[in-house]
Amino acid sequence: MTNAAYTIGLIGNPNCGKTTLFNALTGNRQRVGNWPGVTVERKTGEFRLDDNKVELVDLPGTYGLHGDGDADSLDEQVAQQYIQQNQADCIINVIDASSIERGLFLTSQLRALDVPLIIVLNMVDVAQSKGIKVSASELEAILECPVIEVIASRNQGLQELKSGLSSVLHQGKRPTEFAHEPLRIDDIVGHFSEVDTIAAKVKSLLHEPRRTLSERIDDIILNRFLSIPIFLLIMYLLFMFSINMGTAFQDFFDIIGGTIFVDIPRSLLSEVGSPDWLTAFIAEGVGGGIQLVLTFVPVIGAMFLALSFLEDVGYMARAAFIVDRLMRSLGLPGKSFVPLIVGFGCNVPSIMASRSLTRESDRLITSLMAPFMSCGARLTVYTLFVAAFFSTNGQNIVFALYIIGILVAIFTAWIIRQFVMPAAASTFVMELPPYLMPTGRNLFMHTWTRLKGFVKRAGKAIVAVVIILNVIGSIGIDGSIGAANRADSLLAALARTITPLFAPFGIHADNWPATVGIITGTFAKEVVVGTMNALYTTPAPSNASLDILGNIKAAFLSIPANVSDVLHNFANPLGMHVRSTADAVSSLSAEGVTNTTISQMQLFFSGSAGAFAYMLFVLLYVPCVATIGAMYKEHGAFWMSFSVLWSLTLAYTLATVSYQALTFAAHPASSMSWIAGMVALQIGVTLFVISMGRRQVNKTGLIPIQQLD
Repeated sequence: MTNAAYTIGLIGNPNCGKTTLFNALTGNRQRVGNWPGVTVERKTGEFRLDDNKVELVDLPGTYGLHGDGDADSLDEQVAQQYIQQNQADCIINVIDASSIERGLFLTSQLRALDVPLIIVLNMVDVAQSKGIKVSASELEAILECPVIEVIASRNQGLQELKSGLSSVLHQGKRPTEFAHEPLRIDDIVGHFSEVDTIAAKVKSLLHEPRRTLSERIDDIILNRFLSIPIFLLIMYLLFMFSINMGTAFQDFFDIIGGTIFVDIPRSLLSEVGSPDWLTAFIAEGVGGGIQLVLTFVPVIGAMFLALSFLEDVGYMARAAFIVDRLMRSLGLPGKSFVPLIVGFGCNVPSIMASRSLTRESDRLITSLMAPFMSCGARLTVYTLFVAAFFSTNGQNIVFALYIIGILVAIFTAWIIRQFVMPAAASTFVMELPPYLMPTGRNLFMHTWTRLKGFVKRAGKAIVAVVIILNVIGSIGIDGSIGAANRADSLLAALARTITPLFAPFGIHADNWPATVGIITGTFAKEVVVGTMNALYTTPAPSNASLDILGNIKAAFLSIPANVSDVLHNFANPLGMHVRSTADAVSSLSAEGVTNTTISQMQLFFSGSAGAFAYMLFVLLYVPCVATIGAMYKEHGAFWMSFSVLWSLTLAYTLATVSYQALTFAAHPASSMSWIAGMVALQIGVTLFVISMGRRQVNKTGLIPIQQLD
């Protein structure tokens, strides 16, 4: 969109309806990226104005332009530098008409910079419902710039806004007074006294102030006794919707994606006599990678939809306020709690959701915690092992794994905050917006923008890794190429070579399929189950032909069947109801897991101790490639590597310690040596990652704001 005739910046306080106005003007002509050097989201769009293409830049929501260069004002720094660099032909300043005093403080700073300015009084309907009337004409006379009344949620006033923009743009671009100098804080603060005076002149009360519906709702939502139970209920509903409703459509995307991108290319390539290596690369590699990305779409889309709804309604600000005290003990703001909750559904959207946090250090620590939240994909692995080893207490075992993941995440946050990025919890000042019912269009736009960003950010990395793993898993040690997960593949040979490394937590040399499961689980944890089922059993050759229409029919039929399951399991989003081997086997039947697989696992694993250690390792070791890709895109190669090393060593240490402790009676001397050695190793690794983390923080300042220049 660099060929636009004009560039317009859109700025305003948080919760002033700025994004709603952005969506109303640009529609679906939007794109999302990062501001250079930082992970603050940069959203741009375009619309037509007098037959000219106009680029609209949605600047971060901010209460002022007084960024001081520290970590608490990253959004303000981005907005400030954009204004100072005089990048826009005009600035639209959106003000909530019901909170005009707060909005005018930012306006006074913009006027001090002498930027071409147009004021939008948004949410005038909300102001009127509170008995507030703002005179746009008087405000325009005082500020000496156009003032337009708008109700963005109803698309009212947009034509008047465009007419005002035309007038301002035709006047030409003026140089910004301090475009290349540091912002003069004292000069800006001097204008603060004007705000109350201006507001008193333009604002009038239509009737005596009375309690609004939002205030009455907050009496319940923020009640000291009811706030936590209500919060947990809403988070439960968010969790349930993200996991269950998302997975209800996962089979549809999986079947359709597999048919279009894997089965059809494989069939066509076979028909034309394509060499096996090319078929494996295109169908199993590229096609399999695209199929895997598509399977994440419904879960992540459902999460973004639920989060967007809660944000637009106005609850997310209140949720952050409710849990703020708990999270401050870890040096994190209350808002970081929500991405972690989402992580129980999928770690990828958990990392993506951390973008809502203001400080870069808070985003990073939350992202480093996210992989330890036990996602839904890991649950399939737990279910398989419950069926094989824990016939009477499966639910307790699964629950223990979830708790261990939470404790490890807390330990990670404590280590990072105490020794790598020591800082007090960020100042918690947040405006509680009024409750508003979002329009379907705006809700869809918010969700679509976020979902599209995920596919673009993580999709490339996912496809690349899937190509590598599938190709290696398809090539035999004799050079032949066949189906993935074959027992004589290079991947299997690699697994046999490195299996002795896992002997300390009960994986012996003859149990190399478990090692293959660990390797393939790096690009999707649910693949562990399919890998074990393929390697522990010898499937009969299949002569089934490609049935495109049958697959499409099965994809559509999966939706009502899965939705029905969601409704039946409404009270159990975690799926931790597995209480017996029979229950587990029944739940695994849909995955194609056979009794032979379970019998072989009982034969090769070192009893329940080895099974628990393996599950613990799967819980904590390297997150899936989608999570790694999201970590790389959000925080860069160093912190991605930091996360992988930290999680891998923690997984190895805890899996080994748990196995040796559970089998201590059989070999006390050996177990004691292993436990002591692993504790020493973990201490050494912890000191190493602390040292490397500090060096990276000192090297980059964590927030490389200078790269904005």
